[in-house]
Amino acid sequence: MARDFFPFVEDGAVRGDSEAGAPTLEVRHPARIAVYDDASAAPRVVVVEPSEVRTYLEEITSTVNRLSHEQGGSIPFMVIREIVENFIHAYFQAPTITILDGGNTIRFSDQGPGIREKSLALEYGTSSATEEMKHYIRGVGSGLPYVHQYMADKGGSLEVEDNISGGTVVTISTHPRQQARAISGADQHEDEKNLAPRVTSPVPQTAPAPQISLDERGERVLSYLTEHESCGPTDLVRACGSSGATWSRALAALAAQGVVMKDGQKYRLTGFGRTLV
Repeated sequence: MARDFFPFVEDGAVRGDSEAGAPTLEVRHPARIAVYDDASAAPRVVVVEPSEVRTYLEEITSTVNRLSHEQGGSIPFMVIREIVENFIHAYFQAPTITILDGGNTIRFSDQGPGIREKSLALEYGTSSATEEMKHYIRGVGSGLPYVHQYMADKGGSLEVEDNISGGTVVTISTHPRQQARAISGADQHEDEKNLAPRVTSPVPQTAPAPQISLDERGERVLSYLTEHESCGPTDLVRACGSSGATWSRALAALAAQGVVMKDGQKYRLTGFGRTLV
């Protein structure tokens, strides 16, 4: 008999049994969430301790959603949830979440078996979910494709990469892929990997800057932030004149392009923004 997939865990579902050759679905590792309130400072780290599978996934999702939105992020709860649930494919091996860019760029990494066919992972209907996993997630190959399409429709991006020593890194951002990579530092690390073993005359490795639109007010904001750690509309009115509403619009336009991020009531340069000044 057909049924809607709710609740996630069926009555009488067997716990602790895994398919032949597959690890048991048991949460052994805490999830670590790094929140970069300031891109130039060490992150604040929040730990989600191991618990029952469904409880663990829901707690990670709600914590990441709360922390990213506290930073000013706009990525929806359901989008975050779809990515968090993919930790089940890594058998919860060292899940780590990094919240950047005022909550608008989030990286999810693990040290699981990884994803060999990354392009297939973004197609509806392709899934590696085992029968045991389907006690906790839908397992119909809809998560990553849905998030990929949602972020693209909103002008953002999703990228799937290999982790350093095995596993996967998934980055979602309200910005296009190139800006998201600049914000997370991924382009810089890619350049470092491509350097020759011996370099006699070091040449700075600079990622190509994304195309952005800066008007006169945007340039004046950047000029102000070269000399000050942060600013708000009132600071700019005092320094440059005009109205608070005018500078609010200018700051919002820069934030939308990933140049600045909101920190409380003021704005700071992002990693990408620093490359411009």
